[in-house]
Amino acid sequence: MDVLSSRFLLKPSDPAVTTAFYRDVLGLAVYREFPAGTVFFLGGGLLEIVGSGEQGRTADVALWLQVRDLDTEVATLRERGVVFDREPRREPWGLDEAWLSDPDGTRIVLVQIPADHPLRVDVRTP
Repeated sequence: MDVLSSRFLLKPSDPAVTTAFYRDVLGLAVYREFPAGTVFFLGGGLLEIVGSGEQGRTADVALWLQVRDLDTEVATLRERGVVFDREPRREPWGLDEAWLSDPDGTRIVLVQIPADHPLRVDVRTP
Protein backbone atom coordinates (compact mmCIF):
# COMPACT_ATOMS: atom_id res chain seq x y z
CA MET A 1 0.00 0.00 0.00
CA ASP A 2 1.38 3.41 -0.98
CA VAL A 3 -0.43 5.87 1.34
CA LEU A 4 -0.14 9.47 0.18
CA SER A 5 -2.25 11.12 2.86
CA SER A 6 -4.51 10.17 5.74
CA ARG A 7 -7.16 11.66 7.94
CA PHE A 8 -9.44 10.64 10.76
CA LEU A 9 -13.14 11.33 10.06
CA LEU A 10 -15.31 12.28 13.01
CA LYS A 11 -19.10 12.56 12.66
CA PRO A 12 -20.30 14.38 15.81
CA SER A 13 -23.84 14.79 17.09
CA ASP A 14 -23.46 18.58 16.87
CA PRO A 15 -20.86 19.58 14.25
CA ALA A 16 -20.76 23.26 15.27
CA VAL A 17 -20.07 22.45 18.94
CA THR A 18 -17.44 19.84 18.09
CA THR A 19 -15.74 22.07 15.53
CA ALA A 20 -15.59 24.89 18.08
CA PHE A 21 -14.10 22.50 20.66
CA TYR A 22 -11.25 21.35 18.41
CA ARG A 23 -10.64 24.88 17.05
CA ASP A 24 -11.14 27.08 20.12
CA VAL A 25 -10.52 24.82 23.11
CA LEU A 26 -7.81 22.48 21.82
CA GLY A 27 -6.51 25.20 19.51
CA LEU A 28 -5.94 22.96 16.49
CA ALA A 29 -4.99 24.77 13.29
CA VAL A 30 -7.51 24.63 10.45
CA TYR A 31 -6.24 22.94 7.28
CA ARG A 32 -9.34 23.76 5.26
CA GLU A 33 -13.05 24.44 5.59
CA PHE A 34 -15.83 23.46 3.23
CA PRO A 35 -19.64 23.65 3.44
CA ALA A 36 -20.01 20.24 5.07
CA GLY A 37 -17.09 20.35 7.49
CA THR A 38 -13.71 21.44 8.75
CA VAL A 39 -10.34 19.70 8.52
CA PHE A 40 -7.71 20.27 11.22
CA PHE A 41 -3.98 19.57 11.25
CA LEU A 42 -2.94 16.74 13.60
CA GLY A 43 0.83 16.74 13.34
CA GLY A 44 1.46 14.30 10.50
CA GLY A 45 -2.23 13.59 9.96
CA LEU A 46 -5.55 15.35 9.66
CA LEU A 47 -8.84 15.35 11.60
CA GLU A 48 -11.98 16.02 9.59
CA ILE A 49 -15.21 17.03 11.34
CA VAL A 50 -17.88 16.21 8.79
CA GLY A 51 -21.63 15.53 8.79
CA SER A 52 -23.60 14.33 11.77
CA GLY A 53 -23.14 11.05 13.57
CA GLU A 54 -25.86 8.56 14.36
CA GLN A 55 -24.09 5.89 16.41
CA GLY A 56 -22.74 7.96 19.28
CA ARG A 57 -19.69 7.44 21.43
CA THR A 58 -17.57 4.32 21.49
CA ALA A 59 -14.83 3.48 23.95
CA ASP A 60 -13.03 1.68 21.13
CA VAL A 61 -11.81 4.93 19.52
CA ALA A 62 -9.33 7.47 20.86
CA LEU A 63 -7.31 10.31 19.37
CA TRP A 64 -3.67 10.02 20.47
CA LEU A 65 -1.99 13.43 20.32
CA GLN A 66 1.71 13.63 21.11
CA VAL A 67 2.68 17.00 22.62
CA ARG A 68 6.04 18.55 23.53
CA ASP A 69 5.10 19.63 27.06
CA LEU A 70 2.18 17.83 28.69
CA ASP A 71 2.11 20.04 31.81
CA THR A 72 1.90 23.22 29.73
CA GLU A 73 -0.86 21.84 27.50
CA VAL A 74 -2.87 20.61 30.50
CA ALA A 75 -2.57 24.02 32.21
CA THR A 76 -3.66 25.83 29.03
CA LEU A 77 -6.65 23.54 28.56
CA ARG A 78 -7.69 23.93 32.20
CA GLU A 79 -7.68 27.73 31.68
CA ARG A 80 -10.07 27.11 28.78
CA GLY A 81 -12.41 25.14 31.03
CA VAL A 82 -11.44 21.58 30.16
CA VAL A 83 -12.10 19.00 32.86
CA PHE A 84 -9.82 16.00 32.47
CA ASP A 85 -11.15 12.44 32.59
CA ARG A 86 -7.80 11.30 33.94
CA GLU A 87 -5.09 13.52 35.36
CA PRO A 88 -1.57 13.47 33.89
CA ARG A 89 0.48 10.52 35.03
CA ARG A 90 3.27 8.20 34.00
CA GLU A 91 1.78 5.02 32.58
CA PRO A 92 3.27 1.55 33.21
CA TRP A 93 4.54 1.58 29.60
CA GLY A 94 6.56 4.73 30.38
CA LEU A 95 4.56 7.44 28.60
CA ASP A 96 3.14 10.52 30.32
CA GLU A 97 -0.56 10.76 29.48
CA ALA A 98 -3.60 12.88 30.31
CA TRP A 99 -7.09 11.96 29.09
CA LEU A 100 -9.99 14.21 28.16
CA SER A 101 -13.09 13.90 26.00
CA ASP A 102 -14.59 15.93 23.19
CA PRO A 103 -18.26 17.03 23.37
CA ASP A 104 -19.44 13.62 22.11
CA GLY A 105 -17.24 11.71 24.54
CA THR A 106 -14.51 10.70 22.10
CA ARG A 107 -11.41 10.07 24.19
CA ILE A 108 -8.43 12.31 23.52
CA VAL A 109 -5.10 11.11 24.91
CA LEU A 110 -2.43 13.79 25.28
CA VAL A 111 0.96 12.08 25.34
CA GLN A 112 4.46 13.25 26.15
CA ILE A 113 7.29 10.83 25.50
CA PRO A 114 9.96 11.19 28.21
CA ALA A 115 13.52 11.80 27.02
CA ASP A 116 14.71 8.41 28.31
CA HIS A 117 11.81 6.39 26.83
CA PRO A 118 12.74 3.70 24.25
CA LEU A 119 10.67 5.56 21.64
CA ARG A 120 13.25 8.36 21.85
CA VAL A 121 16.37 6.23 22.02
CA ASP A 122 18.26 5.92 18.73
CA VAL A 123 18.59 2.17 18.27
CA ARG A 124 20.80 2.46 15.20
CA THR A 125 24.35 1.37 15.76
CA PRO A 126 27.09 3.79 14.68
